Amino acid sequence: MILIDQIKENARKNKQRIILPESYEERTLKAADHILQDGTAEIILLGKPQDIQKQAASLGLKNIGKATLIDPLTNEKRETYANMMTELRKAKGLTLDQALKQLDNPLYFATVMIKYGDADGEVAGADNATGDVLRPAFQYVKTMPGISVVSGAFLMFLKDKEYGDNGLMIFADCAVHPNPTDHELAEIAIATAKTTRSIAQIEPRIAMLSFSTKGSASHEMVDKVVNATRIAREMSPDIKIDGELQADAAIVASIGLKKAPGSEIAGKANVLIFPSLESGNICYKLVQRLGHAEAIGPVLQGMAAPINDLSRGCSVEDIVDLVAITANQAIGIK
Repeated sequence: MILIDQIKENARKNKQRIILPESYEERTLKAADHILQDGTAEIILLGKPQDIQKQAASLGLKNIGKATLIDPLTNEKRETYANMMTELRKAKGLTLDQALKQLDNPLYFATVMIKYGDADGEVAGADNATGDVLRPAFQYVKTMPGISVVSGAFLMFLKDKEYGDNGLMIFADCAVHPNPTDHELAEIAIATAKTTRSIAQIEPRIAMLSFSTKGSASHEMVDKVVNATRIAREMSPDIKIDGELQADAAIVASIGLKKAPGSEIAGKANVLIFPSLESGNICYKLVQRLGHAEAIGPVLQGMAAPINDLSRGCSVEDIVDLVAITANQAIGIK
């Protein structure tokens, strides 16, 4: 896949510090070894250094020595991090002892390292549930300025190169937020525009999808998409966006011309924003299975720093690719 090679090359040129907190997990260690050999990122592994090295040796891995190994239980910055945590969550009544206890958990330690500026991103989830990965992120890293909602985008590589940008399209939200409000839907569109630029490295042409095109149907669900389009334009005047559009009007030139004449997006969209998680999740899976598209993601977006969640059924290659994507997100944020 040409794009993932470009993503990795960009990561090599602008090396970021990516934490893999599940450092005893076999696939994670193998991925770390590959990344360190390839030079895609600087890798930070959390755990007892001697145990990590022993596990790496048992797997025949040769490059783990290039990683930064940090034991959350004995690290000299524990109290510094804990003081920052109590300050950030003093309204919640977090005590110093509670903060130190949280830091025993590598997922919390990784997140706090990122918040403090000692790392640029995190990839986890091979050995932990999504909620466990994201909870520390929501508590400490939080969302980027102007964005209140986290969402998940998929890079969809289609067999038919007629659509999107030579067959590449970005779908969101397909992973996180069940039923966004109009303002949240606008924020998802803006966050997806950033993802499209920093990862897909193309200029976004965003279609806000509905079962209506330009007033062809009247319903409160249509109103939400119309309002979201207006809000997104007001929040980010530089992005190209239009809605409400039906899916065919968004991606088929002849239908877009007929249903939405004069639109700079209709028939040309490379980013599809779905009105709900239900519609987004169903659509990406259908396109993946029936259209034999390759789906990379979800890429979590909207966070102030990139923290990405893996499927627990992920492969070594999945981890390697997501680290490169996370590095590109960090580059984009900077």
